[in-house]
Amino acid sequence: MDRSQNKKIAQIVMHLLLWGLFFSLPFFTFWRNSYSDLGVKILHHGITILSLMIVFYLNFFVFIEKVLYRRQVWKFVLYNLVLIIIVGYLVHLCKINLPEIHIDQKLTPPPTMEYPAATILFKDIFPLIIAIALSMAIKVTGKWYELDLLNEEGEKKRTEAELQNLRQQLNPHFLFNTLNNIYSLIAISPEKAQSVVLDLSKLLRYVLYENNDEKVPLSHEIQFLVNYVELMRIRLTSDVKVDMNVDSVLNSKLKIAPMLFIPIVENAFKHGISPGKKSFISIEIRLEEDNKLICKILNSYFPKNENDYSGSGIGLENIRRRLEIIYPEKYAFINTVENDVYQTELIIQL
Repeated sequence: MDRSQNKKIAQIVMHLLLWGLFFSLPFFTFWRNSYSDLGVKILHHGITILSLMIVFYLNFFVFIEKVLYRRQVWKFVLYNLVLIIIVGYLVHLCKINLPEIHIDQKLTPPPTMEYPAATILFKDIFPLIIAIALSMAIKVTGKWYELDLLNEEGEKKRTEAELQNLRQQLNPHFLFNTLNNIYSLIAISPEKAQSVVLDLSKLLRYVLYENNDEKVPLSHEIQFLVNYVELMRIRLTSDVKVDMNVDSVLNSKLKIAPMLFIPIVENAFKHGISPGKKSFISIEIRLEEDNKLICKILNSYFPKNENDYSGSGIGLENIRRRLEIIYPEKYAFINTVENDVYQTELIIQL
């Protein structure tokens, strides 16, 4: 049974319960008094309930859907005015032709005196107006709720599509950067390049197949990052120092959105190393109280010249947008430069 069928069944049950409760309420009053005929009492009350149901459901299923929602307000008012007059008059005719209910007395035939107009209005017509108002309130509220759910569902699908697109951007971006490193390594050491290709296949397996969930174990992300750093170390010279401190989160059971750290680390390797110059990269990832995850990366800073178009910034822009979607108001992403040191700090409340 699908969601829409469950909703219809729940709606029917709710309506039956409410009408049953409404029909039974006057009986509590009747039972406290002595009436000459229970059947007449039920008939009087049943006529009122039937008239309310007719007005309520004509509006609920016909007038509101077919007229009011099409912005035909005057027609909606006219239809209800005619409906109230007809139903109210029929109810009045039925009641004046039934015996009256008297407490502790015998039934008497209907009186011959005319009922005042005000009595007809308040006793027979006014409840019908209340029924129309309730029908509108319930129908419009339900419609508003359905539209709100549709909007939320549409927004969720758009967000999921955007996240998927952002993650798909990372895959070729990561591969392109790594292949560039392998290309550079081939000229220096073909043997090392062959080993790097094998290690790269392991990284790509994780990127393409093992991180497709919305959240992945933090320990898996950290291990992937460790493998990537070890891969990058192969082509580095003794002029470059790389420190990595992630021991405190290697066995963490917490979960995190995938591929958040790699663009930052890629950025450090790409722009924090200069051939023939002393360079360094320091990576620290730790957990603090209340599951606050802190990733802090320091690297030597070598400003690019005007003719250097490497590093379009896709990775960092990608991570900023993903953080906005996945961890709204639960993250901080800070980049600073001081004394030729570039510092990136990512803080996420998991």
